[in-house]
Order: sequence, then C-alpha cells, then structure tokens
Amino acid sequence: MALRVFTAVALFIDAGVHIHLAPGYPAGNSAGIGQGNLFLLESAAAVLAALYVLLRGSRAAYAAAFIVALSAFAAVVLYRYVNLPAFGPFPAMYDPVWFFEKSLSAAAEAAGTILAGLGFVRAGRHRA
Repeated sequence: MALRVFTAVALFIDAGVHIHLAPGYPAGNSAGIGQGNLFLLESAAAVLAALYVLLRGSRAAYAAAFIVALSAFAAVVLYRYVNLPAFGPFPAMYDPVWFFEKSLSAAAEAAGTILAGLGFVRAGRHRA
C-alpha cells in the first residue's frame, strides 16, 4: 500500500505544479493548443493515474502512472535542453532555466516513474 501512496503523491505533486504554472502560459495559439492548456491536460492525466493507482494498484494502474510520469519527465528535460520548434498543434516550449517549481515537478516525475515501474514489477510478481 505504501508504494501505491508514494506513487500517487508523486503524481499529485506533478499535477499541482502544472496547475499552479498553467495560468502563466498561453492557453492557445493560432496553430493549436497552447502550453497552458497542455499543462492542464498533463495535470488531469496525472490526477487520473494517481487515483487509478490508489484505487486499484494493478499492473494496468502502474503502467498508466509510469507512462504519465515518464512522458512528463521526458518533456521537461527535452524542452529544458533542446529548442524544438512548434510542430503540429504543439507550441515551441523551450525553457532553458531550472526554477523551483520546474525542479520540483521534474523530481516528482522522476520519482513517479521509478515508483510506478517498481509497482508494475511487484504487481506482476503477486499475480504469479
């Protein structure tokens, strides 16, 4: 149960940071979705994955949590170090600075990825 709680807490921290930061970014742009709305969508995915892990603790729940946490962590690191142009409906989100909220979010996403991966493995062992 502790693994489920810690995984969910990591995802809730990630969601909270993104909800807090979303108003500071454009909600939309002429070509598609804005960074503010992407932050809100990521927050929703993190909250849903956290609740799924808390309620079920199944391999599927941990897999969902792993995908959400890893994708968020990969995005923050990628856009920190690589200046990707806008593509499709996604805006350019290059931000070459680490600040407290961004660092907190990245740490929570990394922890969530590791914890969800461990949960996925453990849930598989308990089935066998």
